[in-house]
Amino acid sequence: MIKIIKTKADYEKALVDIETLMDFDPEPGSSEANKLELLILLVKDYESKNFPSELPDPIEAILFRMEQQGLAQRDLVPYLGSRSKVSEILSRKRPLTLSMIRALHPGLGIPIKVLIQDSALSDLEETAIDWMRFPIREMIKRGWVQTSTRNIKSNAENIIRNFLRPLGSTEEMVALYRKTENIRSAQPINRYALFTWNARIMICALQNLLPVKYKPGTVTEEFMKKVAILSRLDNGPKLAVDFLRKHGISLIIEPHLPRTHLDGAAIMTKRGPIIGLSIRHDRLDNFWFCLMHELAHIARHLDRGNNTFYDDLDAENPSDPREQEADTLADEVLIPRHEWEASLVRKLRTPEAAQRLAKKLNIHPAIVAGKMRHFYKSYRILNKLVGYHCVRILFPEIKWG
Repeated sequence: MIKIIKTKADYEKALVDIETLMDFDPEPGSSEANKLELLILLVKDYESKNFPSELPDPIEAILFRMEQQGLAQRDLVPYLGSRSKVSEILSRKRPLTLSMIRALHPGLGIPIKVLIQDSALSDLEETAIDWMRFPIREMIKRGWVQTSTRNIKSNAENIIRNFLRPLGSTEEMVALYRKTENIRSAQPINRYALFTWNARIMICALQNLLPVKYKPGTVTEEFMKKVAILSRLDNGPKLAVDFLRKHGISLIIEPHLPRTHLDGAAIMTKRGPIIGLSIRHDRLDNFWFCLMHELAHIARHLDRGNNTFYDDLDAENPSDPREQEADTLADEVLIPRHEWEASLVRKLRTPEAAQRLAKKLNIHPAIVAGKMRHFYKSYRILNKLVGYHCVRILFPEIKWG
């Protein structure tokens, strides 16, 4: 619990906490970001009452460092964002934002307590949103918003704000807009379309309240194996949705938007984790690997300060070690390496070999067939076994287009 700063010791501790939170770089709108802003307010209040003239002015401190290090205004662009912003900051026409302070503190070595004196407590101004770039026509087509296509240009901002209203405040909206950092894709992804799909997933999760609250640490390898066993049943994907709901995890199915190329996403919210799957490839083997991959992110990454992962699983050999780890864990949960190495599928590309291993592992043969196709780099084999057109049909309520 954050308390009023009453002593020098409280003050020094608050400064340490501020620096720690800035190093953590919390997402705007998150509990950590709110805590950071509150601490800054408390520190500024304490400073104004106890040593109002003791600290140097932040702009003077920046100018002093520039003189010390022989820096020109252009050298501050990496910290402040652009030449115009540098000019406005140094002429006191614009306050320092938290993102600027996070850059200036280590970059120029200026103490946090100096920089935060006149800072703006929001980074909203840093994000310029072009409302017409959202896929509004596609949103209307899918029934996400109720409006005419004739007034899009004049009403774009209102359309998007109304669509996002279930998610809360403008600050939370901008925080969501920025959750596009951990992206795995073989092709360029449109940021506005990605944002919109993410928002749709979160809105659907809000509209389908869970029966229990998610407990951190729920998703383990054993938990994932329990989910994988459901694959052996014809309606396994539907059962997986229900199983995860009972453990506080929303699994939302929503086709990807044009220019996103998404298979799935793992999203951490204040209410718990959400998995979004697009069923871009309507095959059982793809569904189960995608689901395991996103569960792996929840198990290994989302509880460590990362809020969202977006995955185009056609992008092989990812450079991000977290993606590599999620691939490996998903593989191991579905088909343990020692079982794979000892099975006939390493030598025979036959349906019988796939079915034999699947029966032993108590999973659907499509999963084994999918791994065999990937292992042999041959996507023409076992076509009848990977479960083509067996997933979307289970979710008739979705507009597949």
